[in-house]
Amino acid sequence: MAYIQVLPEFGLVADPMIGIITTAGESLSPIIEKVAVLEAVSDDLVNMLSGEGNLLASFPGREHGLAIGGTITSFWYGLAVGLFIAGIIAFQLIQVS
Repeated sequence: MAYIQVLPEFGLVADPMIGIITTAGESLSPIIEKVAVLEAVSDDLVNMLSGEGNLLASFPGREHGLAIGGTITSFWYGLAVGLFIAGIIAFQLIQVS
């Protein structure tokens, strides 16, 4: 029975008769460790989008830091855009008079 080498550096081979990828006497632990790290990073990205939860690189007690920071940033951007639009309207009214 012939195997097709998929990732020779990890010892992964594909069995064309069964249709699965298996090991050829090697350990899958390096791949499983990398998948665990990738899962942790993807969960961290999802938590970052929601603004809640404890992030990987944050200190304890800072679960709602992103939500509070986003609110403050949105407030100041809204204030700046609103004052800019109000200034344009005020200059138009001054020029009409």
